[in-house]
Parts: sequence; C-alpha cells; structure tokens
Amino acid sequence: MMGSNDKPQDELFYAFNLEELVPQDHLLRSIDRFLDFTDLREHLAPYYSHTGRPSVDPELMIRMLLIGYCLGIRSERQLCEEINLNLAYRWFCRLSITDKVPDHSTFSKNRHGRFRESEAFRFVFEQVIKRCIEEGLIGGEGFAVDASVVKADASRQRHHEDDDDDWGGGSRAINEYLDALHEEGSSITPAKKVSQTDPMARWTAAPGGPAYYAYSTNYLVDTEAGIIVDVEATTALRNQEVWSTKAMIERVQERFNLKTQKLIGDTAYGTAEFLSWMVEEAGIEPHVPVWDMGNNKPDRFGRSDFIYDAETDSYTCPGGKQLLRSRRNYSKPRTGIPKDGFIRYRAALHDCTNCSLKTQCCPNTRVRKIMRSQHENVRDVARVIGKTPAYQQTRKERKKVEMLFAHMKRILKMDRLRLRGLSGARDEFLLTATAQNLRRMAKCLGTGPPKIPETVPI
Repeated sequence: MMGSNDKPQDELFYAFNLEELVPQDHLLRSIDRFLDFTDLREHLAPYYSHTGRPSVDPELMIRMLLIGYCLGIRSERQLCEEINLNLAYRWFCRLSITDKVPDHSTFSKNRHGRFRESEAFRFVFEQVIKRCIEEGLIGGEGFAVDASVVKADASRQRHHEDDDDDWGGGSRAINEYLDALHEEGSSITPAKKVSQTDPMARWTAAPGGPAYYAYSTNYLVDTEAGIIVDVEATTALRNQEVWSTKAMIERVQERFNLKTQKLIGDTAYGTAEFLSWMVEEAGIEPHVPVWDMGNNKPDRFGRSDFIYDAETDSYTCPGGKQLLRSRRNYSKPRTGIPKDGFIRYRAALHDCTNCSLKTQCCPNTRVRKIMRSQHENVRDVARVIGKTPAYQQTRKERKKVEMLFAHMKRILKMDRLRLRGLSGARDEFLLTATAQNLRRMAKCLGTGPPKIPETVPI
C-alpha cells in the first residue's frame, strides 16, 4: 500500500535539541572545543556604555565572523542568511531555533568602532595562539616567514591625479591615508599611481601578470605544526614586507616569551641589512639565501671566485692579482663607507689588460670591480649555514608558509579584500589567520569521525 505524508493536524509541540543534530565530526564542533571568550568580555568592557539598551553580544558577532572566515563565506549579508538557515551554524553561535540573527549592518558599526579601537581581532588571535602553546603545537625553535599579495577592493581603472586635492566624499580609507600622509615622520613613499577609493593600496603586479592595487599579508609560522604565530598587514612593497618580520618576531617574544633559534625565508629576506639585524642584534640563525648579484652568470667568474684577505683589506682574483679599495696615498686615510653600504674593490688597469682570463672575468669593462657590503661578515654566516644539511631541511619546511597562502586564497577565498584601508586589511588578515589556526587545531587535536563498530561474524 502506498504511504502518504498527509497529517490531519500539525503538531503543537516539538521535542527539538540542536546538540543532537550537529554531527560529532563537524568542523565547527571541533573548533568550538578550543574557543574561550571569557577574557574577551573583560577586554571589551571599557568600550561599552554602562547605560542604554543592551547591545548585540560581542561573542556572538565574533563567532559569526569566525564561521565566515573558516568556511569561506565572504559576504556578511550571505553569512547572516546562512546562519539563519543552517542548524550547525546556530549551534556554534549559541542561538536557539527561535533566536533572531543580527543584521549584517551590525558588523560594520562594531568593526569600525569598538572592535578596531580595542584591537579585538588581535586579542582573539592571540588567545588562540596561547591555546596552541598549551596544546603543544608550537615549539618556537624555528620560524618561517613569507608574504603574499592580496588584491585590494579598488578598481584598476580609477586613479587619483597628482594635482587634484579633492578626494571626494572622504571615506574611512581616504581619511586614514590623509592622516598618515600628514603625520610627522610619515613612512608613505610616493607612488606612480594612487587609487581613488583606497589610497593606501599599492599598485603592483606579479611577473607576467596585469597590475592591480593590493596589500601584503605577512605570516610568521612555527615550523613544528604550521601554526601562524603572528600576522602583519603592509602595503605591497618589498622593503616593508621584509622589515615587518622584525616587528612580528619582537611582538611574539614580548607577548608569548617565544624566542626562535632560526628564521627561514626566501631571497627577499637575505639582504645585508636584514641579515645584520638577525645575526648581530636578534641572535637568530639566518636560514635564508643571501641576496647576491655577483654570481649571476655561470660562464663568468663570480664573486665567490675572489678571495678576501682581511689583513690587507683586499681581494685576490683567480689570476693572482689584487683588487684594492684605493690605489692613492691620502694624507688622511679614508675609511668611510658609501651611502649604499657597499665598498668597491678595483683591479689595476694594466693587470686586467694583459690578463689571459679577461674573457671569463670582465670582457665588457676595462677592469674588474667587486662590491663588498659593510655587513659582509653576517652574509658569510648565512653562506656557511646554506651549505649544511640542516639548511636543506629548512628549505622544505619553508613550504608550510606557501601552503597556508594557497589555502587562504583557494579554500577560504581570501583572494580579494572586502574592507578598505590598511586597518581593514589588518582586520581581515587577522581573522583569516585565526581561522586557519583553528582549522589546524581541529585537524591535529579534533575528535575525528566516529568509529564504525566492528561487525560480529555469524
């Protein structure tokens, strides 16, 4: 007999429990184990009034944002709709089946107000880091660093003219840029193109690709379990990306008492100045390739083929001739270093002219010249480390940072920012790193799928 779902009367009461409906192996259930917002309320208390109507629970808003960043829901309007429909999302947000979901506009008001003033997202990120330390996921022996460019919410066709002082309506991003531009000791460097909607974004391009406005997210990752111990937002400039590492390492040491023994990075972090800071000031082993432009032609003698003698302060070429800083006798010896920090050593003209190795050394110039950095001693330290078996292993560990960037853009859909200004980029990068750390903890320490009971043979 064919069944029917028709009922004479709808039920008046339902026995309904969200806890029973959320699977034990659900991602949000695993993440919820590691979240504790007890200290968040105390942290935000000074930024709320003691009078007036009760506000939306800040824990609820943080939980809603974490759902969006953990599951790649980029639109806050869509996020509110998904939470309204999805029972697992309601359970994670501590909302019953009848509770109303806050309006999407609530996020904007709180983000640009008390959340940004109190650095709430930084606070939540650091609370997760503390939990990672407690769970033993952070060793602190080695950190890997890298930067990735993320497109800004700015049109490629709209540029601000240099002679135009009118910035239109004066949005938050524009006001932030103008305040930073006019403050004393501003670090903003002139750019060829400036966005009309997000002036802090930098006009950049990947090799062989189209140019666009973008920011850079900088990750400092512990190599033991791939946990992001710090994140910093910068404009898409190589120099700012490199030196943001200094700020991240110092902040991690100050707040978590984690002092790394080695730093792993690519060639961008192998500049003489940054190596000097790592070795001489921070006492960190530089597991980075040295930025060296003297060995770029395989059929020519490179800088490594010339032997330096510290006693005579000179180089000896493969032909046995000396390269000196100066061949003149000054009444007052000149020991100064040029502004660029590189000392020039030159061979004598008669030595190079009659040399049988000139075609392999300097066929297009009259004499051979070697440039030596004032920080060459720390560059030599990095070169020695680069020949060790430990360095070959750290080259593999550096890929953990690149994997996190790929996960960020492909899985979490963080390939373009929604918020404008450097503050907006900082908020998004902090929430993304928090989501990635929570997902990593859920993977390493989660309950996992329920076990299938063994079948009893008959």
